[in-house]
Amino acid sequence: MPGMDECLSEAMAMPGALVAGLVDWTSGLALGALGGADPQEREAAAADAAEVVRAVAESPTFTAAGPGATGPEVPLEDVIVTSATAYHLVRFVDTAFDSRLFLYVRLDRATANLALARMVLRDLAERLVLA
Repeated sequence: MPGMDECLSEAMAMPGALVAGLVDWTSGLALGALGGADPQEREAAAADAAEVVRAVAESPTFTAAGPGATGPEVPLEDVIVTSATAYHLVRFVDTAFDSRLFLYVRLDRATANLALARMVLRDLAERLVLA
């Protein structure tokens, strides 16, 4: 995918970025990943994030258009999971083909800026689609 390496490098350049990846949430496989102590850590992060994404994306609670709505589902934008030491941020990548991709970033909670990270991932996801 053109631009993937550049987008992942930009994600890793964010303050507090520890791991970044582009993941197929159907399989849980990372199409590309940077950061982390070793490749197994990146693969485990991709698989774990994919499980969370599948649970959220397949739940009508999170995708329903609202009370009384009869129209189509509302597309998800991002998922944020926080722990005592990290933010885990997922941004869905909308593509022209029927893909199920997302950008994943694990951020050090002490040094990261969550609002900035959300904006950066939004822009990166849009650029991936255009690339």
